[in-house]
Amino acid sequence: MEQGVLKHRRTTLERAEKFISTIYFTDVNLQGKLYPKKADVKSLTHWAAPNLKDEHLRFEKVVKQKFTPVKVGQQFGPTWATHWFRVDVEVPVEWVGSEVHLRWNSGSEALVYVEGKPRQGLCSEYDRLDYPLSESLQADNRSFTVYIEMACNGMFGAGDNGMIAPPDLNRQFTLSCCEVAVFDRRVYNLIREVELLHDMAKHLPEGSERGYQALYTVNAMINACDVNDPTTFQKCHEISSKFLQQKNGDSQHTTYAMGHAHIDTAWLWPYSETRRKCARSWSCTIRLMEKYPEFTFTCSQAQQLDWLRRDYYDLWCEIKKYAKEGRFIPVGGTWVEMDGLIPGGEACIRQFLLGQNFFAQEFGAPCKEFWLPDTFGYSGQLPQIMRHCGISRFLTQKLSWNLVNKFPHHTFWWEGISGHRVLAHFPPGNDYGMKGKVEELLRSSQNFKDKGRSDKSAFLFGFGDGGNGPSEDMVERLNKMKDIDGLPRVKMSTPDEFFSAVEEEDGGNLCRWTGELYLEMHNGTYTTHARVKKMNRLCEMLLHDVEFVHTVAFIELIAHVYPYGQLPKLWKLLLLNQFHDVLPGSSIGMVYKDAHEHYEEIMTQGNEILAKGFRDVVRKGNFLFPKPGQTKCIIRNNLSFDRTEVIVIETEPSGSGPAKKPAKKRQKRSPQKQAKAQQYNSEGHALYCVNIGSYGYSFLDPVTSIQPAEVQEQDGMYVMKNSLLEAHIDQQGRVVHMYLAGSDRDAVDKEYPANQFVMYDDIPLYWDAWDVMDYHMETRKAVTDVISETEVLDQGPLRVSLKFSLRISDKSRINQQIILDAGSPFLRFNTEVEWYENRRMLKVEFPTSVHAREATYDIQFGHIRRPNHRNTSWDTARFEVCGHKWSDLSEHGFGVAVLNDCKYGHSALDNVLRMSLLRSPKAPDRMADMETHTFSYALMPHAGIRMDPHTLTYALMHHFGTLQEADVNKHAYCLNSPLYTVKIECDLDLPPSTSFFSMSTTQVVLETIKLSQADRGVIVRFYEAHGGTCRATMTTSLRRQITNAVLVDGLELKLKGEEDQVDLTHTENSITFTIKPFQIIAVKLIGF
Repeated sequence: MEQGVLKHRRTTLERAEKFISTIYFTDVNLQGKLYPKKADVKSLTHWAAPNLKDEHLRFEKVVKQKFTPVKVGQQFGPTWATHWFRVDVEVPVEWVGSEVHLRWNSGSEALVYVEGKPRQGLCSEYDRLDYPLSESLQADNRSFTVYIEMACNGMFGAGDNGMIAPPDLNRQFTLSCCEVAVFDRRVYNLIREVELLHDMAKHLPEGSERGYQALYTVNAMINACDVNDPTTFQKCHEISSKFLQQKNGDSQHTTYAMGHAHIDTAWLWPYSETRRKCARSWSCTIRLMEKYPEFTFTCSQAQQLDWLRRDYYDLWCEIKKYAKEGRFIPVGGTWVEMDGLIPGGEACIRQFLLGQNFFAQEFGAPCKEFWLPDTFGYSGQLPQIMRHCGISRFLTQKLSWNLVNKFPHHTFWWEGISGHRVLAHFPPGNDYGMKGKVEELLRSSQNFKDKGRSDKSAFLFGFGDGGNGPSEDMVERLNKMKDIDGLPRVKMSTPDEFFSAVEEEDGGNLCRWTGELYLEMHNGTYTTHARVKKMNRLCEMLLHDVEFVHTVAFIELIAHVYPYGQLPKLWKLLLLNQFHDVLPGSSIGMVYKDAHEHYEEIMTQGNEILAKGFRDVVRKGNFLFPKPGQTKCIIRNNLSFDRTEVIVIETEPSGSGPAKKPAKKRQKRSPQKQAKAQQYNSEGHALYCVNIGSYGYSFLDPVTSIQPAEVQEQDGMYVMKNSLLEAHIDQQGRVVHMYLAGSDRDAVDKEYPANQFVMYDDIPLYWDAWDVMDYHMETRKAVTDVISETEVLDQGPLRVSLKFSLRISDKSRINQQIILDAGSPFLRFNTEVEWYENRRMLKVEFPTSVHAREATYDIQFGHIRRPNHRNTSWDTARFEVCGHKWSDLSEHGFGVAVLNDCKYGHSALDNVLRMSLLRSPKAPDRMADMETHTFSYALMPHAGIRMDPHTLTYALMHHFGTLQEADVNKHAYCLNSPLYTVKIECDLDLPPSTSFFSMSTTQVVLETIKLSQADRGVIVRFYEAHGGTCRATMTTSLRRQITNAVLVDGLELKLKGEEDQVDLTHTENSITFTIKPFQIIAVKLIGF
């Protein structure tokens, strides 16, 4: 007999792999014995459901439909269709005492219903093909009836020849399996043991003793196993148990394992399919909880849970049962897992406000950690926003995707631009969808970058992105690896247990990271689907205005009804569209059809609510009921800044024809019964210059003392001037020179003009809608093909404007108006682009005369500075960054800002500011951005003097002095929130103007005015915008007095222990407080 055979590592490993393979040698290996007996179902019938879009089809309706016989092998479709099946089973009597499963494979996702209740999801891609009918078949219970809802899509939609490709809308799905089978639990357990030993032998260091022990043990198991003789199975188990019972040492890294099912709220499938994905995923989770009492599961996104509550109430009740036990664990605190860069600051707070309210109401407590594992970068203001909303812990893993630099920590303190800190953790396995395998555990331990400072990490396991979640295989693997010599220790745990252990044991040892968490990938998402980003900005501003106006109306009028029911609904639609694959532009076209319907609903209903609220304010507030027949024009300012600006009032045409366009010379024309127009523009509408106070309104009362704007042709260029600026424009619409009044300092580079449109090739490595690669910068091509040269539209005195057109290609063109208003500190560019390109990118660039080593960008509740050079790999990787309403280059005493009304992609290199305008990716939406776009930007040079406030669209702003002294932030707000005009019947002797709220300094922005969710208190939210500590006063002219002012958080709960830091005081009509750099402060005003 042979003794002590020397084992060859490779052949032994492959022997073990083939012994449990689902592909090779299944007629003689262990895997082939997993289902020793199979039988056909008794009957299989079918009903094709109609397409009801967002309406959830109730089971009670389904069972009343006419089902017709079908057979295995038939195809069903098309993509996104729903098919229902009734499966009747009669199990053979010979199987009594056996575990019996129904096996189903439709090549798609599906959901099993038993007795009218959703029981378990099925999924072909993840081999979740079994539904257990009985763990031990009883002789008197061999008949079963189940219904199966088949979704004609895969786990990742139905991409045509590729996962992220646009969906194939005519795909058919084949029902390849519908049968009952005996499931041999002994074989299943042996498969898991062989797999574990094989993986340890393969993935432990090749020369390790423990690895060779595993190799020899698994080989001995296979030698002892006769797959045709079940009596040998016990011997095999005894061999493995001797090895697996050897325990770990006390110093081993501890892995805190938590079940997880990352479900994108929309991505390669529409919102409506996500509602069903939730049921399919979480029904599987509940079944595992019934079987494994130690199993825990984390679940984020209040929106998804709310959908489930409405659509699948029985499953919802099961979830709440396990939530009470602390095993089904809500996490995240937000309405959805939103994008981490593009949403405005107030929208981020509303994610928490609505999300945490839902979690507290439905599960008894708010979440303790912010859960954002798959978002494309994280704003430097997020730590404070979290703390403002009662959260001090943060989890993500996305920075493991960095292309250039490896992030240096996995557990650390993250400090934002305000100095607020949160405890952050990146699971070192670099995934939120672990499978519970040896390789993943070892990778987590080996990758962990904070060894010595901490010895613990989180491990999120479960199929994700398209949902599905943990499987029985995963739970079994982790249970077997709880405490095995050679592997990290595994502890089935909860997020709170993990973070608490880190805080208590390791908090003082951890390093600190300051500023944003920049993802070195997916920076094209700042630009893709431009109209979505524009609508997001517009809707954020609209809901802000609605809350301000209705808060005033509520305070001033006892009878006013605040829109408590409508506002949360509109906010939820907006927050839903801020999901991290919708707002960034990385979803399929179907998603954007839904998204724009949501935006349309917000805009339509929001404007109706706004109009009603403002009507109440002006007619029943400080104003009396108007006398009929006397029309006045009222102007509203929705911002916390006083403003002097030029407004346009549409002139009603005489007769039935359109308004006549006047010639280019200044026109005289008799207006209606209102102040005489100071100018008519090229479209025949009246222009006025007006002053209006912050957060208030005024009758039309034109400013007459303002210095005029003018334009003249000079040396082949047009020179546009007002009292603050002078700009020289060439025949291609480029800014060749730009000066502040009284200065000979040219803001524009002496060799390269500003407002230069440039095209780039935009072909990423894979992630089409997501990525702009660094090599795109090498393909720069200036757009110089002129369709129509620059010509004058308006000649003043309030507004001068030029227009021109450029050809991008045979399919695409740019039409632009360049506008300079009297008293405006910036030059505005109103832009229309007909865009039909293929993987090309349009930017506009502004070479300046500024010498600086960093650029500044507006973000939520503040701004951030980033290098404009490429000294290090970290600098080089940030060639495209996210900013909100403005970007700026400044040196001491001089600077230039670019303002915009809907753009987020920016870059700065040396003295050049660039703004990304449009992309043209073809996956996952082949029609992304293929339409006509309108937007504005502005160029603003700035000086250390106060300037008259003015509106900006997409503006280049020229400034002397600091951007703070020039009020760049204020002017960007004005560009995004034009003065609102409305004609209304009023009494002639009404007060001429009202300012409801005003600030003592523009350094502090009064961002939000709303009613408290809990009572009649008024919530006012401020932030410090300049980056310095100051003391500020807010004054109100509302008729009711302030009786108390209470510091609250983002959830509108009273803050304790911070009153002394803020030093909040109040009078009957004002509050005064101290605010630190970029700090967010919310105050509840009581007495209204």
